Amino acid sequence: MSAFPTALSAAADRVEARLQVEIATLPPSMVRDAMAYAARGGKKLRGFLVLESARLHGIGPEHAIASAAAIEAIHAYSLVHDDLPAMDDDDLRRGQPTVHVKWDDATAILTGDALQTLAFGLLARDDAAPTDAGRLALLVSLAHASGGAGMVLGQALDIAAESAASPLDLDAITELQRGKTGALIEWSACAGARMAGADTAPLAAYAQALGLAFQIADDLLDIEGDAALAGKRLQKDMAAGKATFVSLLGVDGAKARARQLVAHAQDALAPYGSQADILRDAAQFVIARKA
Repeated sequence: MSAFPTALSAAADRVEARLQVEIATLPPSMVRDAMAYAARGGKKLRGFLVLESARLHGIGPEHAIASAAAIEAIHAYSLVHDDLPAMDDDDLRRGQPTVHVKWDDATAILTGDALQTLAFGLLARDDAAPTDAGRLALLVSLAHASGGAGMVLGQALDIAAESAASPLDLDAITELQRGKTGALIEWSACAGARMAGADTAPLAAYAQALGLAFQIADDLLDIEGDAALAGKRLQKDMAAGKATFVSLLGVDGAKARARQLVAHAQDALAPYGSQADILRDAAQFVIARKA
């Protein structure tokens, strides 16, 4: 039996607890309440990847938990902003009203801003990495992955595609998703290597394949998923006529491509031997999930 579900659940609990403790230290406000709300729940896959990649390099959770919480704060911020009417205009997230629906647009914008700055503050903490050099490497690389060369760029390309004269082709969709979804997954998977000053190449290759497989699974869930399990509205992309991996490859083609990517991700972990079996199981989970 795979150890992955237990490891993921334990990581999610640990990361959520750290995030909520940090948020609770802020002065009382609507923004603090909304931050706690936005950070609650979810799979915490990115935080898990940080902790697991740290373990692969001999670094325990006591020296990586702040980094795991930081990436989940960035992810939560991205979802709060992504849900806004000016972006993807969603009213449900994780089965609950989105932040701008529960409060208002201004509170949602400020909540995302505050979660982002919280993340960089967390990365400066002693329990973000064992050394100052490791913390600096994490800070610099997260600024790159989350900003105008990574996640934000991917979101910008996604918005631009909505008004483009013709739908994006497969190469363009792949590039868009490498930023929007893949950049933070890659940062998370490479975090342990950066903490240890080790080679990031195997984990980067793993994460690049994992990130694309994750997005293909999302596209498939938008078509075939259960809205109650997903905790959000489905079939939005299809209704909007957006180009996705499914629209370009078909359902069967998208599933086949996702399986290929999972195999590539698992193969990339060869340098770590059996120590990376939980990460191999994580790759399989990405395309088997129902939410």
